[in-house]
Amino acid sequence: MADAARTEVVVPTIGESITSVFIGTWFKQQGDLVREGESLLEIDSDKASLEVPSPASGKVIELLVGEGDEADIGSVIAVIDETVDVGADAALAAAAATPPAAAPEDAPAGDAGRQATASAKGPQTGPAARQAAAGAGVDIQSVQGSGVRGRVLSRDVAAAAASGGQASPAVVPVDTEALEERVPMTPLRRTIARRLVEAQQTAAMLTTFNEVDLTNVMALRKRYQDRFVDKYGRKLGFMSFFVKAAVEALKEFPAVNASIDDSDPKKPAIVYKRYYNVGVAVSTNRGLMVPVLRNADQLSFFEVEDGIGELAARGRDGKLTMDDFSGGTFTISNGGVFGSLMSTPILNPPQVAILGMHTIQQRPVAVDGKVEIRPMMYLAVSYDHRIIDGREAVSFLVRIKQLVEDPERILLEV
Repeated sequence: MADAARTEVVVPTIGESITSVFIGTWFKQQGDLVREGESLLEIDSDKASLEVPSPASGKVIELLVGEGDEADIGSVIAVIDETVDVGADAALAAAAATPPAAAPEDAPAGDAGRQATASAKGPQTGPAARQAAAGAGVDIQSVQGSGVRGRVLSRDVAAAAASGGQASPAVVPVDTEALEERVPMTPLRRTIARRLVEAQQTAAMLTTFNEVDLTNVMALRKRYQDRFVDKYGRKLGFMSFFVKAAVEALKEFPAVNASIDDSDPKKPAIVYKRYYNVGVAVSTNRGLMVPVLRNADQLSFFEVEDGIGELAARGRDGKLTMDDFSGGTFTISNGGVFGSLMSTPILNPPQVAILGMHTIQQRPVAVDGKVEIRPMMYLAVSYDHRIIDGREAVSFLVRIKQLVEDPERILLEV
């Protein structure tokens, strides 16, 4: 802080592996008044879009970066003059009580938004088509367009004039370039893309697969679901079984819960973590987010379900904070909710392993020499081969399979 009356707004630390963010939306502009704690801007990381509160009350006198710009963690992005009194400003109080305007991504997008606009204004036309219609005495509102999204072209006006004012679209070769739409990548998507490429370039990533029979888990849920709901007010899902199984497996294979510290290239180290913070991927309208369920080894089945449910709800409402994404040691991603049968999940650095769950599918399997139809799920573990060898990765996944197929072992920790 160069001046006691001037407060610098800096990009906050989000996670140990995130070095920069993109500026999403400024809720305040230069010259606006702001109260301490009021949302000042939104930033985009690879994990979420997060609102940054103002560190002080006063007047915004400088905005040093624009929307869409990239900024390093800790860099100064704005300056607030604290000498300006905002306490008696009624307009500011009203503004503070009004939620920020919807972000551009919340506005009607793609064809739907454009068609809604077009339906209010009539057919889309250009100057040439309107001039041709005026010269030919054709009501352009009655002309059926052959251009992109029904746009009326000059040839459509000519065809309408030739047919006495009723036109049918001219048959013309498809212009593929005209059917393309170029949309800039959002800051969040740009960061995700860059981080995923970095994960593949810096880690020796491999994936091992297995399948799990969910017969016993489904029977257990069916047997106790009503009691569980009556007692806790929340359904018992599948994710809590996999979280609990993963934690037990991580205890047996500590390298899977580790990370690599290469801050000193001459002395890289493996950091073994004896705490279990499980990142659980949740889908929101802003993309996939990976908030962290902390100390999962100390949680009951209900606490796991409740914690995941709360994180997912806050993610959908845009209320996750920066702390919700930090400190994860292992991640579980469930592509099965979208119908994925099999995939290779990508690591979430600095973590060195990730478990991928998939859709449950009734399949014929051999059981005690007989073919039976069982609810089966493919599992995948992607891992960093630099510190996890194939034997550990396969054994880790087999251990999860054993625990899920015999869920009583999770409760007994055997």
